[in-house]
Amino acid sequence: MQKYFEYLFYLILFLIIHTYLIYPVIITIISLLKSDKKHQKYSGKVSVILSAFNEEKVIEERIKNLSELNFDFNKLEVLVGSDNSTDGTNDILTLLSKKYSWLNIRLFPKRRGKASVLNDLVKETKNEILVFTDANTKFDKDALLHLVSGFSDESIGGISGRLILEESEISKTHSVEEGFYWKYETFFKKAEGKCGVLIGANGGIYAIRKSLFNPVPTGKAVTDDLYLTLGILNEGKKFTYNYNAVAFEDVALTVKDEFNRKIRFAATNYQTIFNFKRMIFKPGLLSYSLWSHKIIRWLMPILMSLILGLNILIMPGSGFPEGIFYLQVIFYLMGLIGFIFASLNLRIRLFSLIYFFLVSNIALLIGLFKFLGGKNSGIWQSTPR
Repeated sequence: MQKYFEYLFYLILFLIIHTYLIYPVIITIISLLKSDKKHQKYSGKVSVILSAFNEEKVIEERIKNLSELNFDFNKLEVLVGSDNSTDGTNDILTLLSKKYSWLNIRLFPKRRGKASVLNDLVKETKNEILVFTDANTKFDKDALLHLVSGFSDESIGGISGRLILEESEISKTHSVEEGFYWKYETFFKKAEGKCGVLIGANGGIYAIRKSLFNPVPTGKAVTDDLYLTLGILNEGKKFTYNYNAVAFEDVALTVKDEFNRKIRFAATNYQTIFNFKRMIFKPGLLSYSLWSHKIIRWLMPILMSLILGLNILIMPGSGFPEGIFYLQVIFYLMGLIGFIFASLNLRIRLFSLIYFFLVSNIALLIGLFKFLGGKNSGIWQSTPR
């Protein structure tokens, strides 16, 4: 039995190392072998879609940001749906719709969740290319031009832009390391995109063909951007990444805010992948990327618990596993120190990164329990900003 424990220990250790270190290297090497294609510039019409709920703090600035895009507004329509907002969002949108002829608003009288709003707005769009964004996102002035440029290639079903997360002075002192982690994510999102297998578009800036849109499920909550991405990949179309299509968002103000956000998305991510369970067993680069980039990471809290338990079981009289055990002890102690520093509003990056990583994995575990218990809802409050 001891031998089987050792085999399992080494397997889990490999999976952990693979998802964070080996896979990014492999997908980058594969992407370097892909030639850069020069696409004819796409010149068709575009529909921008945005779902909002109680966004009075940011919605006017968001629409103003869209108005400043370097784009032919004769080829653009913007549809904003307010999901029964109870603050000043509806009044602001009503005034703005009188100012901008390309802005179409829908003020829904009943709150149903983002998925229902998106589905209804898509039905009303007139154009073939759909661009999805959020109320708290800001586009670079050339972002839309870059984002849709690749759609002259019929093999491309979707394109994600590059999202840059900006820190506030508050988040800097509260050990919110999402921005640092996001830079790491962006590194191989770009590589996956070049291979045409981007696993999960950036929700604040991505575009798809309307002909490939499948209504987002409303019965059980899913992550809409991930759902639409996987749906297009499942159709055999490419989902790529345009590094020059840049958008900006602020990170959550505190670790607690980010923790709650990650719980919500973890639960919906599990539900999303369940809808595409057949895809994960298809041989090929897509399945490999899906396992390496998403599924193994979503199981990380379980894998971390297992490897610690197995480590304790096989450690007596063993050299390498004993070293791994002490590394784990040091890792968790550093996370504890990071927590103490965060409580004191001190930020030492090494400790705050480990603390944030552990908090994120606890959120994943809670999200898994919510998914298994069927408690994830499609109606939720946005992250405080």
